Amino acid sequence: MTPVSWTSLTELCLRGCSLFAESMANILPGCPLLESLTLRGCDKLSFLDLSESLRLRTLEIVYNPWFPEPAQIVAPHIHYLRLINPLCSSTFVDGSSLAEAKLDIHNILSMIPNFIRDVLHIKVVAMVVKMLEKLKNVEKLTLGGNFLQILSLAEACGVPFPMLKVKYLTLETIIFRYVIPGIERVLQTSPHLKKLTVRAKNYNIIPEKDLDNYLKRRGLNPDQCWRSTDGVDWNKSPWHVNSKHMVSLVELVLKNTKSLDNIILRRCKFQDPIPPFFHNNNVSIVLR
Repeated sequence: MTPVSWTSLTELCLRGCSLFAESMANILPGCPLLESLTLRGCDKLSFLDLSESLRLRTLEIVYNPWFPEPAQIVAPHIHYLRLINPLCSSTFVDGSSLAEAKLDIHNILSMIPNFIRDVLHIKVVAMVVKMLEKLKNVEKLTLGGNFLQILSLAEACGVPFPMLKVKYLTLETIIFRYVIPGIERVLQTSPHLKKLTVRAKNYNIIPEKDLDNYLKRRGLNPDQCWRSTDGVDWNKSPWHVNSKHMVSLVELVLKNTKSLDNIILRRCKFQDPIPPFFHNNNVSIVLR
């Protein structure tokens, strides 16, 4: 590939490309003013080195779910990362300047045989927790529903979580049993958390039976594993969320945070009167 010379380019979006490391090595040096890079549906990229892109501040990677390739990412200058890919197949080598990150995963596990799926679950659990470790210094963090489901699987299997420095946490998920252990552990490992936003979005696409079967094959009882530590049992279906579950969520948050100032619940409906503890003197709770 001939090196490019896009000396005035500040934003670059590549879609549906087969990108090799050599391709990016020919593109990036020709974009000295590049501030934002988006790769959507691009496969074959095993290594992305952005260390020489001194002005780059925003990186968004959304992988094609049918052709996952593990990629190492070196991006010491970016401030914002959005990473949504199959099986969380990227490893973040250097993100020392990161202030904000948004993470979620696509899922292809339901389309492969059980014995392969089992091996991939182990791999994905390890990679998701490792990604969290790499981003432990980020102050503003958004976690999608599928990411939370895998974190819940990690918690159920006893995988240790890193301590986080996040101050502003957003959870984009429907509230049901398969995200609760992950949410609880993230809260417990975020001692500096000031603001929590929950957006009730049903982006969770990992089949619940896959998660249950994975635990069963390891001799674990799903009905016990998906409870919160105080013994509360949560709704199995994302379609059966009611006011009681949202009240339980707020209770769980208040029990597992110490420095929290603000909770915002978006797209969460309450048919019943607002519980008295919602008017907490120390924590502002807002419904939107």
